[in-house]
Amino acid sequence: MTGRWNARLRFAALGLTPIVVVAVTMAPAHLAGQGAPGQVTFTKDIAPLLQRSCQNCHRPDSLAPMSLITYEDVRPYAASIKRRTAIRNRQGVMPPWYIEKDLGIQRYKKDVSLSDQEIATIAAWADNGAPRGNPTDMPAALSFADTAAWQIGTPDLVVATPPVHLKAVSPDWWGAAGYGNSGLTEDRYVSAVEIREVNDSRGKTGRTTVGGLFIFHHAIMNVVGPDGEGAAAIGGGGWPIHEVGRNADVFNPDAGKLLKAGSRVGFPNVHVHANGKDTTGYLEVGFKFHPKGYQPKMQERTLFMGTGDIDIRGMESGQKIEAFLTLQQPTKITVYEPHMHAAGVRMCLDAIWGAKMETLSCSGYDHSWVRSYQYEDDAAPLLPRGTILRVTGYYDNTPANRNVVDPRNWSGLGHRSIDNMNILIMQAVTLTDDKFQEEMAHRREQLKLTQGQTVVGCPLCAFTRPMPRAALAAPAGR
Repeated sequence: MTGRWNARLRFAALGLTPIVVVAVTMAPAHLAGQGAPGQVTFTKDIAPLLQRSCQNCHRPDSLAPMSLITYEDVRPYAASIKRRTAIRNRQGVMPPWYIEKDLGIQRYKKDVSLSDQEIATIAAWADNGAPRGNPTDMPAALSFADTAAWQIGTPDLVVATPPVHLKAVSPDWWGAAGYGNSGLTEDRYVSAVEIREVNDSRGKTGRTTVGGLFIFHHAIMNVVGPDGEGAAAIGGGGWPIHEVGRNADVFNPDAGKLLKAGSRVGFPNVHVHANGKDTTGYLEVGFKFHPKGYQPKMQERTLFMGTGDIDIRGMESGQKIEAFLTLQQPTKITVYEPHMHAAGVRMCLDAIWGAKMETLSCSGYDHSWVRSYQYEDDAAPLLPRGTILRVTGYYDNTPANRNVVDPRNWSGLGHRSIDNMNILIMQAVTLTDDKFQEEMAHRREQLKLTQGQTVVGCPLCAFTRPMPRAALAAPAGR
């Protein structure tokens, strides 16, 4: 094999995509100046977009391989920025946000994606020589917290797991990463959780890609109570899963998760990989608490759906695998999180109730950047009991998918990135019939819906008067 193919194998084995920087021919000096009147410029048009959607990662000593703070930082990458933003919701897009814009629910919290107009603006800027523009148009520089700062803000509690040691070159390993004591002396309800890796690889010679920065590929979190109870008994229905590139979790404000006094927090199932440097690392779990005295009004739980019946043929694209789940109670879905492996490129969630079928969410997928999407409060699907959920995963096992190690090979279910999964991880709230009617009434009021009007994800919102319980329990024709 060539050296280039060997490098590709190493990246793909970790489910990662090497970042390719496109060489750019610098424009003549007069084109990199202030620009013609009405022309798209860096200071007026591009810098605000970078501040909103890019600089949180693309800044010195952060995750990304280059800084996009100043004009001098950005100008050499103008063509590459145009190309990567134009990918939209497919593998390799920047910023890494994969929700498709032309179907399903479009309102998500902390949405960093670019609109069609913004993508066109970037293209026009790059195509016209990437002019700097008038310095007086430049927005004030952002003030960033330290790179060690938490997405959820300063946690009320941080629990660390025992360290893991890996040599620069060593085989992948699956197992338990151990537990850390919470030190809690009283029960507390959790409003947000963030899991992050801390290691000593920074500054060491080696790869600077995402795969070179970390050794934990994924880690399944568990909480054990002082009497040995597991997460299902005391945690409010499950805790998040840590994956490379995944964002923090902010729970429904009315559905805090209980963390009991004396609990231990840990990861009984992790996948670690060598990153080309001798590295010692561990996981930190940051918790934000609700105020003392808080009591949840409902329980938010982790809801999984998927299938292990996976048959991915070699050298084929457009392969799809479906899974179904029937809701036994009225349900509000608050988080949509696809989980596939290297061959996965897209996932869609549909809801079927009676004769009505609609797409709730559709997204591209890139195993290098696992994303969790939290619906806006008045956009979260409100589904009656009896609703059938359908999740469809799409797979590309050809050379066009840069994440795949060797597309000639068949693959099935497995934990390794070269194997595959078809899982949708959701956070969901189970509702009583009365609470379901109350939630729909609130949605109609907030969205100013009238009799006969509905929105995606709320099939019964068209009815301004409560439906009979029998109708809620058994959709007509099923």
